Amino acid sequence: MSIASDLRGAVERNEIVAWFQPQVDVETGRITAVEALSRWQHPIRGLVSPLVFIPTAEDTGAIHEIGAFMLHEGCRQAARWRDDGLDLDVSVNVSAVQLARPGVFEQLHELLNAYALPQGRLTIEITESQLIADLSEVATRLARLQSYGLGVSLDDFGTGHSSLAQLQDLPITELKIDRSLIQQLTVGGALIGVAVALLQERGVRVVAEGVETEEQLERVRDLRCDRAQGYLFGRPMPVDRLDDVLRRSLA
Repeated sequence: MSIASDLRGAVERNEIVAWFQPQVDVETGRITAVEALSRWQHPIRGLVSPLVFIPTAEDTGAIHEIGAFMLHEGCRQAARWRDDGLDLDVSVNVSAVQLARPGVFEQLHELLNAYALPQGRLTIEITESQLIADLSEVATRLARLQSYGLGVSLDDFGTGHSSLAQLQDLPITELKIDRSLIQQLTVGGALIGVAVALLQERGVRVVAEGVETEEQLERVRDLRCDRAQGYLFGRPMPVDRLDDVLRRSLA
């Protein structure tokens, strides 16, 4: 009850903030993208993880206000980095609750026009666990996102029940392999490697999540993933700290 009541007006009070985690090109090691992640700077609780407040936000409807803020921040920062000469893609998570509301498409269209973002610069992430049974309806919504020039990423692959056959019916531009698969990768990596190759043949970019050690990075290279994300390259951080990281990487 406390979380639900405290969430009301959190965006207006500037308590919801966007942090960013870098993604690197597996071959070059350069930062090529960032993922925007919401954090709640609660006046009493301190910094609250989205794992704590997002489920409540979805249940109460506060997710629409939080989601709108995160989309705006993702576009604003993407445009700022572009103006600074940094070629960075930005991904933002959108929940199934948000995607089910028709207004989210108009909001995205307006944001892309307002910030003049190039095609594919902004990627919308949908988690595998959020996919509903009606894949044809989901495919229609994702195709609409693509029609606006957005990238569409299926996040946390390997935690749900979708198969490669089902993925063939989804108009995605990116697939993120869940950290649980990457961190436990052993002999079974051959099957993941086949999946990666099949998706890349379709032009789908593959990102490995949860890369924390050089050994895991080497496995990701063996799988020929395109990008990697994890503590090895940087934890989620405020935008000013990320700016410092980006400046050092380009020095």
